[in-house]
Amino acid sequence: MPFYRTAREKKLPYEPLFKDVEIPIKGEILKADINQNSLNGDIPVYFVKHDEFYDRKNLYGTSKGDYLDNAERFIFFCRSILELCRKANFEPDIIHCHEWQTGLIPVYLKTLYNKDKIFSKTATLYSIHNVAYQGIFGEEVFEKTCLPKRFFSSNGVEHYGKINFMKAGIIYADIINTVSQKYSEEIQTEEYGCGLQRILKDRADVLFGVMNGVDYTEWNPETDKFIVANYNANDLSGKMKCKEDLLLQFNLPISLKNRPLLGVVSRLTEQKGFDLLAETLDDLMAYDIGFILLGTGNEIYHKLFQEFARRYPERIGVYIAYDNKLAHKIEAGADIFLMPSRYEPCGLSQIYSLKYGTIPLVRATGGLDDTIQDYNSKDGTGNGFKFGEYKANAFLDKVKEALKIFSKREKWDQLMKNAMSEDFSWERSAKVYLGLYEKALSMRTVVKEKTKYKSKIL
Repeated sequence: MPFYRTAREKKLPYEPLFKDVEIPIKGEILKADINQNSLNGDIPVYFVKHDEFYDRKNLYGTSKGDYLDNAERFIFFCRSILELCRKANFEPDIIHCHEWQTGLIPVYLKTLYNKDKIFSKTATLYSIHNVAYQGIFGEEVFEKTCLPKRFFSSNGVEHYGKINFMKAGIIYADIINTVSQKYSEEIQTEEYGCGLQRILKDRADVLFGVMNGVDYTEWNPETDKFIVANYNANDLSGKMKCKEDLLLQFNLPISLKNRPLLGVVSRLTEQKGFDLLAETLDDLMAYDIGFILLGTGNEIYHKLFQEFARRYPERIGVYIAYDNKLAHKIEAGADIFLMPSRYEPCGLSQIYSLKYGTIPLVRATGGLDDTIQDYNSKDGTGNGFKFGEYKANAFLDKVKEALKIFSKREKWDQLMKNAMSEDFSWERSAKVYLGLYEKALSMRTVVKEKTKYKSKIL
């Protein structure tokens, strides 16, 4: 990974591995230092140090927009990874690339590095976490990649006259995946594909969905160090204490502890359904409920929800920030967790909520649809509430349904236990990824024998 300033500030111990590794970019040779650390003292982590690119306050940009040199920053990073392998004489079986920032690696392996013995058996898996962020830059950026000119075409990395890093990953990787099965299907449509739907559909035979996992050592009400009382499905008494603590955190009256408490932890963007929430919140306040929101994002939503808090000071608490400790408290103390997303590749908060017995209320899209089963009051099955149409009245109706079930204590307790019994650990997801790695290796062998590293699309 890049040696970001945020990694340095943690003051983790590291060892210099290689100094002044030469990285070709935009007609010149830049240099990178490679430092080594480890995860849990076991898994090596390599930091690419180039202060001009990575010693910055933020990762990709500021509140005013993306950094203007993001193309150069991640061209450099992609080349650094491959040059590190060469320098260390490391022959990778798989290079697992994520998002547009590493989208050039698959094309580099099949062009500039296609005769390098180090990579003669290397396969690639390309993971798309959000197809809306594609790494699109002007045509002038292409020459900085050092790729042959013929690759700037509709069959290559060019997309509507610009270079598209994500398109490069999609076309040249051996296997592609998204972070949920539903999202892998959605992005092949015009509504969700963000302009790449045709290309994704062309590669549908190697496009898979793998649900993200969560770390239950961090997100577990039995062991959570941030909450005032621990609890589990067999003893829910601690949850009420967490609810009382949460109300105190937001300076809301403790009398709300016996009323439904709705919680949100999110980036405040339209993608997350905040237009629906804003349209319905006055209507929701007609019911005897509390509402708590934690997040940061678009300024328009900052002002809008702060105004709601001023309008309903006894029932709405809003904190505009990112606060991990407070996020844990909301997961533990709220009764219902709202995620009315316009689209959601995977979503993690609804999975955290399940474990905490905080019932997710979501829109049926992407990973939300894959992880949440709508509650059936007749047979007691399901783990949450789910609505389909992206409209305010559909969202409002589903909240009303949830509030009705909340009033029936026995049914709600069963629903909480259903939710808390779910398992979305990484152990399950890792097994699926292992299968994709094996599939990618078998396909890489076929590609090598048949095309000598040239993409069949070319």
